[in-house]
Amino acid sequence: MTTDSPRWVKSSYSNNGGQCIEIATNLVTTHGVIPVRDSKNPDGPALALTPGAWAELVDFARGLAT
Repeated sequence: MTTDSPRWVKSSYSNNGGQCIEIATNLVTTHGVIPVRDSKNPDGPALALTPGAWAELVDFARGLAT
């Protein structure tokens, strides 16, 4: 992905029994990506989403929650 270290964060809403993702927004300005990973598998793969793709994913997830 990059040589910079992502600073992973999990949503404060993530108390849902382990169905969580973590994101690292610190790479947006320098690399134009938002890495996303499964919080249960921090050593596993991460997706590198563009800010636009991340926004679409969030909109999609919000639609599922309603």
